[in-house]
Amino acid sequence: MSSIPFDTFRRLLLKGTIAVAVGLAGIPAFAQDKPEVIRIGSTAPGHLKFILAQQDGWWDKEFAKDGIKVELVTFNGGSEATTALATGAIEFAYTGNNPALRVAASGADVKLIGLSSYVRAGGSYIVVKTDSPLKTLQDLKGKKVAYLTGTVRHSNFSKALGSVGLTTNDVESLNLPFEASGPALLRGDIDAIVETDSTVAKLVDTGEARILFDTSTHPEWNVPNVISVNGAFAAKYPDLVKRLLKVDIEISRWADAHPDQTIKTFVDATKSSEKSVRKTYADGVFHQDPKLTDDAIAALKDEEKFMAGAGLLKGSIDYGKWVDKSFVDNAAAEVATVQ
Repeated sequence: MSSIPFDTFRRLLLKGTIAVAVGLAGIPAFAQDKPEVIRIGSTAPGHLKFILAQQDGWWDKEFAKDGIKVELVTFNGGSEATTALATGAIEFAYTGNNPALRVAASGADVKLIGLSSYVRAGGSYIVVKTDSPLKTLQDLKGKKVAYLTGTVRHSNFSKALGSVGLTTNDVESLNLPFEASGPALLRGDIDAIVETDSTVAKLVDTGEARILFDTSTHPEWNVPNVISVNGAFAAKYPDLVKRLLKVDIEISRWADAHPDQTIKTFVDATKSSEKSVRKTYADGVFHQDPKLTDDAIAALKDEEKFMAGAGLLKGSIDYGKWVDKSFVDNAAAEVATVQ
């Protein structure tokens, strides 16, 4: 199994497109009963099951039976991943809920087929330098705050500000990943950053930063991360979609059966704070079951309403067209119980 960053992947894809065009000009094309490659995307460095599959070749082993190559592609943000999904540059995407909701609302031919995770604990931290004079959310008014726009952190930050009567229009927002925002905070170039708790906890653990606000104090804000598929691919290869989800279920069950190994793999891959990761999964369960439950769908609908009201989403979602539970339900029926 190969794993490549999106920039490299995009260059290869463009070369492949040119090659296909040349081939069509010279030799008649014939329909194939299976694809040569399945491309699975995730926001970098990857969601938990994506990382575990990357580590041990779960999907590679499954689809090697058919001579199908698997490529794992990481994206800088969820919006890049869902755009690639909608255009057919990748077949599957593991993303946060916000990017998935936006692309569904745009009317793109994508399907929601499962949950990447639905963790009620954990969330986003809003952090400042340890010696910062900022003490409350109200103090952020007019300040420079960095976060990746269009992400769950963006949504959580909007909700946090809304709880004290502010909006993102009341701060100077900077669209930065942690690799840039962390050093900028420590230099004093910005006043605060919004990041996942396990990521930014590294600065908190070392005493370089402190938590101004923890969104996990509002578990009602938690919304599941999702698995999406390109609609045309799902229509053409429904059995392959089901098989990918069968492996996803197996990975989920393996993680719960091997918690210490799972945490080590995730921490090593994401460079997260082990202390924070263990806090998030304090019950020893990783909440990775892909089943599309009624409460998960309800949470996504509530998030869509919030995003629309906050100007984070255009259009509306037809859940009858977007959600397809059949793939994951059929996959679960076929997965043998893990001993």
